[in-house]
Amino acid sequence: MNTVLWEGLEKDLLFDLESERRVLSSMMHSEEACIEGYSTLSAADFYSPKHGTIFELICSLFDREIRPTYVELLKEGHSLGIFTNPRDLEEIKYIAEHYIDDENVKYWISRVKDKSRLRKYESFLRTRYQRLNEEMDREAEQILMEAEEELTNLTALEIDDRIDTPEDMSRLGYEEVERRFIRYKEIQEIHKGVLPLDGLPTGFDNLNHITLGYKQGDLIILGAQTGHGKTAFALHTAKEVAVNSQHNVLYLNTEMSRQQIALRWGAMLSAIDHDRIRSGNISETELSIIFNSYSRLRQSGFYSYPCPNLTPEKTISIARKFRVQKKIDLMIIDYIGRMDKIDPRLQEWQMLEQIVKTQKMLAQNLNIAVMCLVQLNPDGTLQGAKRMKNEADLLLKLAPIPREEMDENEDLKNYINPNYYVIVEKNRDGRSGIRLPITFDLQKQTMKDAERK
Repeated sequence: MNTVLWEGLEKDLLFDLESERRVLSSMMHSEEACIEGYSTLSAADFYSPKHGTIFELICSLFDREIRPTYVELLKEGHSLGIFTNPRDLEEIKYIAEHYIDDENVKYWISRVKDKSRLRKYESFLRTRYQRLNEEMDREAEQILMEAEEELTNLTALEIDDRIDTPEDMSRLGYEEVERRFIRYKEIQEIHKGVLPLDGLPTGFDNLNHITLGYKQGDLIILGAQTGHGKTAFALHTAKEVAVNSQHNVLYLNTEMSRQQIALRWGAMLSAIDHDRIRSGNISETELSIIFNSYSRLRQSGFYSYPCPNLTPEKTISIARKFRVQKKIDLMIIDYIGRMDKIDPRLQEWQMLEQIVKTQKMLAQNLNIAVMCLVQLNPDGTLQGAKRMKNEADLLLKLAPIPREEMDENEDLKNYINPNYYVIVEKNRDGRSGIRLPITFDLQKQTMKDAERK
């Protein structure tokens, strides 16, 4: 390949400064654009080093929950001793004022990304051409196979994809076996044979023992009929994870008002009846107890996001933002039946299946646990989409214990006031088909393992 051809490639194919400016400008004016750019691009994707630096500054500000405006960029640049040249300041001002277009930001991001991939391809061609001149004595088959592998990695793999080599898998196997060997010794010597959690606590000792906790990358589906405690279960989980264990939780609420959520927390934390708190029928002493209980919530990692018009795409954007800014470990969606349709032509079961698939991919990509609340039919089956079970790592159902079963089941008579089951219908990493009796205090909005007599 001659020099004229290389120069032609660079001029016509390898960069698009206008698209780079549009992406940066959109990120300076729109949080949605900021989330999309932060999650999709890197500084290396920008042809202009100056644009790459601006991108890094925007991401740094966004990471610290500072809106990356023109003024904030100048302040950040000044504190770091960069952008001291008047031309640099003019460039940033020009970008901020002339490329305000966040509606098409995904298109401009794709343009920047495509040009970046083409530059990598051009670099591949240059390198291979140079090696071809240097390695003519090697076998053609070996040269071609190496080039094919490198080109496949360049063209077929996206940002989050990777291929594990034999060396990678061997090293991973060594590390995993060693970790589990050490862990088993600790279980026997330190934990007295009781398995410690691999993930986030569930809020129930018996469920912890079966699942070893809610793990990163897992999709947890919790099903219950209307009025049978879905939200109470979700908030019980949030209390255990965010308040008692100090992990960060994002709660996407599609049904209740902010005030309703706050009042439920008052009942859960104070153990005073929810109806009395809601009506104001409490003593001054109880008022003091409730006020003091909210201090636990204030110091927790619970983030509530009211979103009655939630869509699958919006969950991705929100989760990305909170993963970056708040380092969330768990996201709870209450509940997916209220989410808007992706495509109005889809039937309900198709819509729910697509929503669940989206959340499973989100859990894996962000390395968080995602819990989705779903509606059960009167016969206890999943409403709308039985195939949701295939996507779940853990499928739980919450159901009241029938009165006749309370009278006839001899094992239940060994417990104190059991009134609900947590049913483990699917557990990808352990036992399933198990019914765990619990006690659900509806008035206090609290749940716990049923105590044995």
